[in-house]
Amino acid sequence: MTRLPEEVHSNKAFGWAPKDSSGLSPFNFFTRHEIVGEVTEIGCKVQKFKVGDRVGVGYMVGSCRCCDNCINNLENYCPKMIFTYGTKYHDGAVTHGGYSNTMVVDEHFVVSIPENLPLDATVPLLCAGITVNSPLRFYGLDKPGLRVGVTGLGGLGHLAVKFAKAMGTNVTVISTSPSKQKEALENLGADSFLVSRDQDHLQPYLLFACLAAIGILDEIIDTVSTQHPLLPLLRLLKSHGKLVILGNPGKPFELQVFPLIQGRKLIGGSMIGGMKETQEMIDFAAEHNIKTDIEVIAMDYVNTAMDCLLKGDVKYRFVCKTQILPGPLNQIINPLKFQSIL
Repeated sequence: MTRLPEEVHSNKAFGWAPKDSSGLSPFNFFTRHEIVGEVTEIGCKVQKFKVGDRVGVGYMVGSCRCCDNCINNLENYCPKMIFTYGTKYHDGAVTHGGYSNTMVVDEHFVVSIPENLPLDATVPLLCAGITVNSPLRFYGLDKPGLRVGVTGLGGLGHLAVKFAKAMGTNVTVISTSPSKQKEALENLGADSFLVSRDQDHLQPYLLFACLAAIGILDEIIDTVSTQHPLLPLLRLLKSHGKLVILGNPGKPFELQVFPLIQGRKLIGGSMIGGMKETQEMIDFAAEHNIKTDIEVIAMDYVNTAMDCLLKGDVKYRFVCKTQILPGPLNQIINPLKFQSIL
């Protein structure tokens, strides 16, 4: 009879669980899905990795492997895609993500991390990085000289700037916060900066102070996850331009159709990426020295970190360093090293 992976590899493991029922508990958020560490043990059929390899696990740990999406290396769009957390696995068990010292993963859903990339600054690339890299590639915005807008300068937005610049494009950051101009231009290397809202947020046609910017962008990567008007963004696009939405505001957008018809413009979306393109993204990041701007925290700081996230007080990702328990456990398990939250 076939044995489950946890029966074959029956090492003891420990994890963290919530101590209260607060809605702020990090265990109730979409977390625990960007994980890096070292391989400690492999199954008899594993071919891609060996013990000691530096590896990472992203947003998914399984799929059907036989649908059109899976066959075309787009496991992220598989109807039976298995999230790293909170989803039933093939054996019926619920996945628990990365708040633990070890985990068992199908090698197909593991990526190799090059030696020149630091593990802590690499871990958010496994979700945020591929989320911005995939649409840049798919929609053809990875060509030098094209003009790309990035809306929102947060965890996704700052990586979108880094990847787009590494691809040779001209990058304009579009933000509601004038205070982020110096960060965008001097620290992240964006080419220009636009403030997207006036103070009362009520006049969508007057949201952009720079009217000369209208109709100059080939594509906009929209990373904003709160409700915001799309019409000003569409006005910034050239004819045939594309607005790619990555954030999920939770409420329907209001959309006027005529600006799309008038300029043959497109609105699209994108969600993470398949395993092949995720590995390609990591290799590209290693080649161009792309790293996430992070704050490394210990597990006992998680509740405070969640409060900081609600206030927007993080630049730009918190990364939890897994703590090692004392005693004989450390002699048999080399723990996962870093876990990103939001």
